[in-house]
Amino acid sequence: MALRNKKAAVVVLEDGSVFKGRLFAGRDDALGEVVFNTAMTGYQEVLTDPSYKEQILVMTYPLIGNYGINEEDVESGKIHLEGFIVKEYQSAPSNFRSKKTLKEYLEEHGKIGVEGIDTRALTRRLRSNGSMCGIVSSGADRIHELREKLRQYPGLVGRDIVSQVSGTKTYLWKDGSAIPADRLPSKNGSLRVVVLDCGVKYNILRSLDRSGCQVVVMPCGTGTAEILSLDPDGVLLSNGPGDPEPLHGEIRTVQGLLGKIPIFGICLGHQILGQAMGAKTEKLKFGHHGANQPVKNLKNNKIEITSQNHGFVVVSGTLPPDAEVTHVNINDNTLEGIRYHSMKAFSVQYHPEASPGPHDSHYLFDEFREEMKRHRGF
Repeated sequence: MALRNKKAAVVVLEDGSVFKGRLFAGRDDALGEVVFNTAMTGYQEVLTDPSYKEQILVMTYPLIGNYGINEEDVESGKIHLEGFIVKEYQSAPSNFRSKKTLKEYLEEHGKIGVEGIDTRALTRRLRSNGSMCGIVSSGADRIHELREKLRQYPGLVGRDIVSQVSGTKTYLWKDGSAIPADRLPSKNGSLRVVVLDCGVKYNILRSLDRSGCQVVVMPCGTGTAEILSLDPDGVLLSNGPGDPEPLHGEIRTVQGLLGKIPIFGICLGHQILGQAMGAKTEKLKFGHHGANQPVKNLKNNKIEITSQNHGFVVVSGTLPPDAEVTHVNINDNTLEGIRYHSMKAFSVQYHPEASPGPHDSHYLFDEFREEMKRHRGF
């Protein structure tokens, strides 16, 4: 196996540091914010998570690609991250569900993959100095040009990234399929949930569908009146990429819904709901990306191991007086869950639908269902 014959590749960070490796997929330059993920498995779900738009991902687990790519474990219709960095790429996968290699999958979607990077050293730099913008490239002989290109990259802060990953049409999600919703069927006794798509993961839709809800997905730019015209029993604000602060349209939409209908926010949806309630958000030093984040449930004093993927957080000191903090992160004490009792709204910063990750927090979908039933009078 001629690893030495593979084309050289580099990762250049905004602080000027350079990490050398080898190209295993693609060839074009990719710009984005460089972050690390601590999950040991689930790389296919991670690749297809829309929340990674405009990010270059470093996997801390050293062996990636060993079970290949299958047709089931996807969280959206395509790969959203910009570049993929691993210690050691496994080119000969072994799994009965595998249909193709990771290299083939990345190249189908026009994405670059780099191996042979000292991912431990790169992760330590990101932990020490914070997440940084970077560029990954096969142009190991043009470092100066790459640094110039990187200087012109605007980064994520203050930009609306959500509009790049949200769908453009309303659809009904049923049994794993998206059905055009030119005309919605009757509720027939079901609870109708409108999902505001800021980059929603499929497993959020699967979780709502499995709980017996009729799931209607609407684009991120949908207004309050249009949502309410569908007579929903609840609204779920989805995950998504980037900075929540510039999402003025989505925040106004949520403000128009507050108090009228139960609301459940997940990840970016948690941040949008917080801003709609008057709270502030800020960027974390290096974010939370992985499937092993410990969170304390303050209502029952139990610890939940959670799946997380975010770089921003709601600031606890800016919450309105009637907000109840329900969950906190054990590692850094950041906010992980909030309930706004007077508004029939609650949210969590992490991913209760997991995929990948543990299912400790799946009960939150049941709590949302019960909130909708109370609102409807069941």
